[in-house]
Amino acid sequence: MKTLYIECNMGAAGDMLMAALLELLPDKENFLNKINSMGLKGVKVEAEKSVRCGITGTRIIVKIGDGSNAKEESSIDVDLNAEKPEHHDHHEHDHEHNHEHDHEHGHKHEHEHEHEHEHHHSHSHRSLGDVEAVIYGLNVSEGVKKNALEIYKLISEAEAHVHGCPAGEIHFHEVGSLDAIADIVGVCLLIEELAPDKIAASPVNTGSGFVRCSHGILPVPAPATAFLLSGIPVYSGNIKAELCTPTGAALLKHFAGTFGPMPEMTICKTGYGMGKKDFKAANCVRVFLGEGTCKADTETSDQIAELSCNIDDMTGEALGFACQSLLAAGAKDAFSAAIQMKKDRPGQMLTCICDAKKADSFAELMFKHTSTFGIRKKILSRYILGRSTEVKKTPLGDVRVKTGKGYGVIKNKLEYDDVAELAKKNNCSIMEMEYKLWKNLKN
Repeated sequence: MKTLYIECNMGAAGDMLMAALLELLPDKENFLNKINSMGLKGVKVEAEKSVRCGITGTRIIVKIGDGSNAKEESSIDVDLNAEKPEHHDHHEHDHEHNHEHDHEHGHKHEHEHEHEHEHHHSHSHRSLGDVEAVIYGLNVSEGVKKNALEIYKLISEAEAHVHGCPAGEIHFHEVGSLDAIADIVGVCLLIEELAPDKIAASPVNTGSGFVRCSHGILPVPAPATAFLLSGIPVYSGNIKAELCTPTGAALLKHFAGTFGPMPEMTICKTGYGMGKKDFKAANCVRVFLGEGTCKADTETSDQIAELSCNIDDMTGEALGFACQSLLAAGAKDAFSAAIQMKKDRPGQMLTCICDAKKADSFAELMFKHTSTFGIRKKILSRYILGRSTEVKKTPLGDVRVKTGKGYGVIKNKLEYDDVAELAKKNNCSIMEMEYKLWKNLKN
């Protein structure tokens, strides 16, 4: 089981998470080209090497604007014992807090930067609907759009709860929202590319002290961040700074399935995503990608939804694209089968298998990508063998072995991708390579 573990000893912020995950990819330039060509106008994402406490990692820079006017936003930590607030380059950007917005109540908030004197910049604002329109228009997969929208809704709900108004009335700072969209979509793109089977995270260090935003001076964690971290183990530590931002909290809440110590796993790669400020401790988010080695040997069961529709007026290419879109969005399976329809017309039945709780969203995707006017839904219970994956070393190379246990049976299977790669390297067939690997493993 491919496992991703996120270590939040120095909190979490969107740009730091993106930087850490980027370090796990073999081709970083390809990702940067992809995110900079996805259609987010006025935004440029860059990556640079950064060293904190002797550790080398990557720092992500999200610039808003064109040419010499491009700038990177920053937040302001506050020392209440000082006469003036201290301006720190920090994890993330002022918009990250999403504290800057207009309510329908009629009071407008302005973005503040603290330097030797105050500068006030007034910007237009985007509603949640505006942000959704931007995300829908990006050149990314349906799965990335879906995750990004769900994360942004979490932030909007948190802000609405704090300010006592409906989520639809929250208006985000325009420059900040573009920056936050880049961070959120970037992390979603990386998660899609890494495709972990399990994501876990450590308890989150929120930092402490105070942070300045357009509403004034707020305690750390900021109210929206505290709301997002509900149900997640956190601690404050001794660092007087905002370590976990609303965007970082929302990303963790959406993607991490569990929080606690690192699960038993064989580490394959480690990534370091650096913040801008220096602390006594290395200011970074660290991620580990590896193979889970936990022993799952008991049978389980769960509920799934089976969505299906009959199609007789789509091309094979269009139907194939629909299947791929469903799989990219996280369907457990999607496939088509030849059927005979009324009036003896040949057709295809498209079937999507998904988590029962997500049936509505997958039905929306099926309507979007097919010509059907109706979708059938069945809620089914299924039996599942307890599963585990272990990396085995052989003279031919490393291979992952998947084991299923339960209901009185034990099954072992070689991971196809590993077998195929070794077959290519050794110029032999899949069947021959499987035979050689099993022979070595039995010996």
